[in-house]
Amino acid sequence: VAPTTPVCEVPSSAMTGTVVELSCKETEGSPPSEYQWYKNGAPLLEKAGIGSARAANITYTMNKKSGTLLFNTVTKNDTGEYYCEASNGIGLSQKCSVKRMQV
Repeated sequence: VAPTTPVCEVPSSAMTGTVVELSCKETEGSPPSEYQWYKNGAPLLEKAGIGSARAANITYTMNKKSGTLLFNTVTKNDTGEYYCEASNGIGLSQKCSVKRMQV
């Protein structure tokens, strides 16, 4: 079964230095969907290793299975427009509407 449009939860504002979690979920897809987060239209990377993540200045953890995007400490650089895409290899992938997070 192809995924339906996922429901995204993105806080509209966040305080610098706080922990922020964005979530994305759809329940119709079978097999279960994997989720990819985008910021300002560009796909976010999954953390590969601590060294490379630090070099790339990655401050978040993205879980493709649960659809969560977790910022340990948000910075002003994390301000932007976020959306997520659900796909399970069947039918078209589905995106939620873009939501802006202001840090």
